[in-house]
Amino acid sequence: MIALLIRDLRLAVRAGGGFGLGLAFFLIVVVLVPFGVGPEQMVLARIAPGILWVAALLAALLSLDRIFALDFEDGSLALLATAPLPLEGVALAKACAHWITTGLPLTLAAPTLGFLLHLDGAAYAFLLLTLLMGTPALSMIGTFGAALTVGLRRGGLLMSLLVLPLYVPTLIFGAEAVRRGAEGLPTAAPLMLLAVITAGSIAFLPFATAAVLRINLR
Repeated sequence: MIALLIRDLRLAVRAGGGFGLGLAFFLIVVVLVPFGVGPEQMVLARIAPGILWVAALLAALLSLDRIFALDFEDGSLALLATAPLPLEGVALAKACAHWITTGLPLTLAAPTLGFLLHLDGAAYAFLLLTLLMGTPALSMIGTFGAALTVGLRRGGLLMSLLVLPLYVPTLIFGAEAVRRGAEGLPTAAPLMLLAVITAGSIAFLPFATAAVLRINLR
């Protein structure tokens, strides 16, 4: 599993697997927001939690179609299906690789981009915490969506339509926790719900992803 993780990380860096693409998209979206809504600090500070989370969600969506597509095209996925490592482990390794190359850079860059949107100082810790808690769920859900559309022509659009509704709860609770942190309100409820979503995704979706891959590889 570790060898597969390292392989996917190398492919992401060397073969244009999406490393840096999501981060660049995240930066562009956040930089363009003040041009669209105006430079007023109060307006930007109020919408900053939602904008940062929406931008992170869309950035994570960009590279999902590459999770299984390249392996399917060159036959590696069929070999992985017959390898000693179960497909559940393959799905988890793929999700981890996607998070390391996409979710983690987005999380680390978010505070700097929050400064551009005049995010309240009290919200920075909650922004980091919610992204650290929520982006693994985005990667795991995205891996499941990529498995559903593997082998389909133009499956990227269909995958986006399938995955985006599943992303909505993570978006709602993540942005709400940041907003409450900025306003000094209790954040325990949205943080707990965000943690439940992430834990549930990691616990159950590898099995669902493996089942879908077995069906698509028949």
